[in-house]
Amino acid sequence: MTSPLGVTSPLGVTALLGVTHRDWPTPETPAALPAPHERGAGISVTDRALFRDGRGWVPVSGEVHYSRLPRARWDERMQQLRAASVTVVATYVFWNHHVAERGRPRFDEHLDVAAFVDAAAAAGLDLVLRIGPWAHGESRNGGFPDWVQAAPVEHRSDDPSYLELVREWFGQLARALDRRAHPGGPVIGIQLENELYDRPEHIVTLKRLAREAGMSAPLWTATAWGGAELPDGEVLPLFGGYADGFWVDPGAAWDPTFRAHYFPSHDWDDPGVGADVRASQGFAAASGTADLHGFPPATCELGGGMATAYHRRPVLSGRDVAALAHVKIGNGSAWQGYYMFAGGRNPGPGLQESIATGYPNDLPEFGYDFHAPIGQSGDLADTAPLLRAQHAFLAAFGDRLAGMTSSLPDDRPPSLDDRATLRWALRSNGDEGIVVVSHHQPFDPVRDVEGVQLRIVQGGAETVFPSQPITVPAGTLARWPVGLAVAGTRIAWATASLVTVLDAGSARPTLVLLEDDGIPVEFATDRGGVRTVDAGYDPVDADGLDVLVLPAAEATDLWIRPGSAPELWLTDGELAWDAAGAQLRAAASARRYDPATRTWVTLSPAATTTAAALAPGRSLAVPMELERSAAAPEPDYGFGGPRHRAPADATIRERSARYRLRLPAEALDPDTDAVLDLDWAGDVGRMLIDGVIVDDRFWDGTRWSVSLRDVGVGVSVGGVSAGDDIVVEVLALAPESTVTLAAAAEARRADAATTALRASVRLRGPWLRPA
Repeated sequence: MTSPLGVTSPLGVTALLGVTHRDWPTPETPAALPAPHERGAGISVTDRALFRDGRGWVPVSGEVHYSRLPRARWDERMQQLRAASVTVVATYVFWNHHVAERGRPRFDEHLDVAAFVDAAAAAGLDLVLRIGPWAHGESRNGGFPDWVQAAPVEHRSDDPSYLELVREWFGQLARALDRRAHPGGPVIGIQLENELYDRPEHIVTLKRLAREAGMSAPLWTATAWGGAELPDGEVLPLFGGYADGFWVDPGAAWDPTFRAHYFPSHDWDDPGVGADVRASQGFAAASGTADLHGFPPATCELGGGMATAYHRRPVLSGRDVAALAHVKIGNGSAWQGYYMFAGGRNPGPGLQESIATGYPNDLPEFGYDFHAPIGQSGDLADTAPLLRAQHAFLAAFGDRLAGMTSSLPDDRPPSLDDRATLRWALRSNGDEGIVVVSHHQPFDPVRDVEGVQLRIVQGGAETVFPSQPITVPAGTLARWPVGLAVAGTRIAWATASLVTVLDAGSARPTLVLLEDDGIPVEFATDRGGVRTVDAGYDPVDADGLDVLVLPAAEATDLWIRPGSAPELWLTDGELAWDAAGAQLRAAASARRYDPATRTWVTLSPAATTTAAALAPGRSLAVPMELERSAAAPEPDYGFGGPRHRAPADATIRERSARYRLRLPAEALDPDTDAVLDLDWAGDVGRMLIDGVIVDDRFWDGTRWSVSLRDVGVGVSVGGVSAGDDIVVEVLALAPESTVTLAAAAEARRADAATTALRASVRLRGPWLRPA
């Protein structure tokens, strides 16, 4: 219901949860970027938002490391990102991957950065190149080649001897890119360095050197967390936030720097990200003060998952990740950037961060799955559908969000220990608004909130909804419109989440909403009364606008085709789009909604004779032989400070259980795109082909999935072939070990003490055109 400000609601409810829209405190001001000579791609920036061709724009960037992926998978990953409504690919350019030996740079095969840029552009994606020179990314020496690390220079500074090395590297990279990093091209942003805290003059120098080498873009960026001192007007500050981190000491509690990301806030800094490496690099402790430098709040490292270190092995649920990102939308984020969005594998041995190379943590030598929305094997995690819906919403309503401030509620949690207060915020321009409810956090769950009605004040008018108090369940991630105009109809309010708007051509458009689990669906328009709606598959009329409210149970199967003409699909498999249209994988069927006829069109994968395609997702048992049982494990293998060192290669080789796998012939059919699923328990696992290590994991209780088409000796040349000798080694974990395990793994310590392994092959099948 809507009433003038100050009028008591006729419901007589007094315990309302209220928020009042607060306008921008100062007039909108153009930001310092893009520089006049680097304008391109229609990009402009103010202190409030980013714009594309004059329209508000909320980019969604996902980190993918081309050098950690087989080149043959680049196109598929780009299509998978695009299907998730990611609009920008971000990637580190690791110096040590390209120039292991001075004077012999490599930009071929999986290191062909220019071809990767082209692949992203062909999929309709923009690029941000994170060119370092120091990158981190859990890479050896932070991305420095060994010969650079050993050079007698002051690294990451304006030491002339160091700058000569950087000038050489930037020149090699610029020549390889061949003007692709140029205003108007696919590269819209270049990040300088990473996690540099107190040398703003060095950022300016790196920018000059990159330009001199022939690289430029509309946007120059730098990471800003940890109270970083950045040169004013030179770079767009980018922030981050993680739900948990491997960089915390073993046995430590869930840190407040992680917990804080689940609360409504206008504080964009995170002093916890990279704190351990900051100390090891000789930087001072973070001040925790965020300076936007006249730019809007933007992120590049919202944790899309989390890597696994030897000493600490966190595992996050999909909702843990999605809630953190969702909170940022309510808080006013102008750019949603994820690290990582697709996992990968190091392209050779010894390229991981390790205590032996002077860093605080031991990481797996090869595996870099990161528990990302798109895993190392190309499978989608449970994070993917939750983020997909958020990104579809940003694509549909980002132009309006760009003009909306973030206003925090009157009653906010009094401390980071509060679990009872509803977590929500308002994005509004004073006339139209969107309530963003993000009531979830990991490890220490929030409680259901009973008796909820919201009081929204915009432009002197008050809106109270829903019509009766409701219970908001723990885990709710909702986006509710308040006074939102859609195709000439003003939605006074609704208690179902905004997804997208479908254009029906000459027919009336369709507003797509998604039921929030456990919350009754109501909506009201300015010209009509309150309506209670049963979520389903048929639209309802709302003053000339079709409103389709999908059941909450369909959230996992919901897909929105990205682009200027969105389409609504439901499928039990995976969808992607290329220039020729939709593709399905591991799907029995799919339905596409036709807004013109208000009906669903049922589609099936095109006919094929491939057994795997006819039975997508079918699993085959993998016979295996236990050649050797695991030896009794050591309680630990040494420490670097308080953190455990990973066992040495010789220890794993000599003391692991050895399982020899016999893959069924069907798994090697080139049309199957088979995945080896390893359900295991232990400490360290390694996969070997003909005696060569091709993948590894530290056990954290989750399944280890390996694409048989991708794995092999090196990232660029691989794939399992008939006759290959496949062995999995599993080192046992001592019951008394003090490494920190996720809860599911902690419950299986007894299994890990003697090792366990069960292997199967899942036949994903090819991508097929629906018919």
